[in-house]
Amino acid sequence: MKKIISTPNAPAAIGPYTQAIEVNNTLYISGQVPIDPSTAKVVEGGITEQTEQVMKNIGAILKEAGYAFADVVKSTCLLSDMANFKAMNDVYGKYYSENPPARAAFAVKELPLGVLVEIETIAVK
Repeated sequence: MKKIISTPNAPAAIGPYTQAIEVNNTLYISGQVPIDPSTAKVVEGGITEQTEQVMKNIGAILKEAGYAFADVVKSTCLLSDMANFKAMNDVYGKYYSENPPARAAFAVKELPLGVLVEIETIAVK
């Protein structure tokens, strides 16, 4: 049975989706963009600041569901420009210093709200 996960400490969904769904001890987190949940606005700054906010949002959803970054097994990173890969990777790596998850990273034509990065995550207990 699926369980909807939602927290006010991460941005509310901006479309017909939920922040996350848990099924059979697996948590599927929707792609997170760099919206500060306290202001409902995209954070100011470049790729470093945006990636930091995305990771904070992922962390809030993980915590709400009773998971941690150590439980993450797969991430998909979407970038508006591959020139931002290194800076995104530097921030991302701080959250997965040991046993990082499997990951894919893609450059896409554009992302919602004109953001520079979006990351979706899967975690398993």
